[in-house]
Amino acid sequence: MALMFARLARNFIRNGYFPTDEPTLERALSALAPANGAMCILDPCAGEGAAIAEAAHALGHEQVHTFAVEYDAERAQHARSLVDHCLHGDLMDTLISRQTFGLLWLNPPYGDLTKDANGNIGYQGQGRARLEKLFYQRTLPLLQYDGVLVFIVPFYVLDAELVGWLTRHFADLRIYRAVETQFRQVVIFGRRVRPHALASDAVKATRALLLKIGQGDIDAEELPVTWPFLPYTVPASPAEPDHFYRVTMEPAQFADEVSRLQGLWPSLDTHLGAAQQSPRPPARALSHWHLALALAAGAISGVVQSKSGRTLVVKGDTHKEKTLQTEYTERDDGSVAETRILTDRFVPVIRAWDMTPDSPTWGEVLTIR
Repeated sequence: MALMFARLARNFIRNGYFPTDEPTLERALSALAPANGAMCILDPCAGEGAAIAEAAHALGHEQVHTFAVEYDAERAQHARSLVDHCLHGDLMDTLISRQTFGLLWLNPPYGDLTKDANGNIGYQGQGRARLEKLFYQRTLPLLQYDGVLVFIVPFYVLDAELVGWLTRHFADLRIYRAVETQFRQVVIFGRRVRPHALASDAVKATRALLLKIGQGDIDAEELPVTWPFLPYTVPASPAEPDHFYRVTMEPAQFADEVSRLQGLWPSLDTHLGAAQQSPRPPARALSHWHLALALAAGAISGVVQSKSGRTLVVKGDTHKEKTLQTEYTERDDGSVAETRILTDRFVPVIRAWDMTPDSPTWGEVLTIR
């Protein structure tokens, strides 16, 4: 019997990791051109960081600031040696400034979304819930207007919903088949624009083409070796992002903080030291009420040793008894009315185990009322 559906098992075969093959990467980068000025580029699913590092090299490494996010710890460690800033963690657990990146290189995990323990999937849409769509929704606001999108996904993800999103927010959309066909990927290029800037005729034609490719009616052309059109110019970024960090701590960082702070152990005496000290004797004899409170709180228990050397192991307890009080009242007609009043009374009881050597009651349990 299978442990999970086949469509979900594919998500775990490679831990959602489908890196861009080198020929596709090289040809896709030939479609990009740098702007005059400093550029910020982002790969939110960076893997080992090779794709975003090659993009920085193609655009001019000296004027490019590279940012990356990677879920896998080992791959994130490798990516940090290639990019300027890399976060190890879930993209959904990050805080990144909006509209600050001129290039969004998006090769997200592939697969269907599953529900969590509360029945939520974190996806806002009406179509089939896919990881590719979730990552698209999360990263679109990070791309600045006139910024360039390079979107690498399996062709069958292009349903009416995703195609609608792409044609609504991007102009100059072009789609090509990846050179490596193992994962049936397509590479989509686009330039982000405001929705009202799109021409309706161009939108309809592009939408029809993307839908036919997504449905498998036609095959996309292979990504050309030499880019035949005007390149997509990656615009300069006004400034580096103000926010680029995880909301939660990284596991290694958390372990370092626990080792440094040592939890609550340094303050153990502050919080619990007073409870470990011997209680002071009362200033006067305890009343039954005070004795009952002390017994209920567990203050009277443990080993008690008197000045004469007698040793008792005591355990306090309290139980409730009812006392009866009868009142007689003479009525106007001469009869007598009897009223009985039951009152709760707490009775403290201390049981002591005599452990005094050579005591006549050694080993016996004594009751002190």
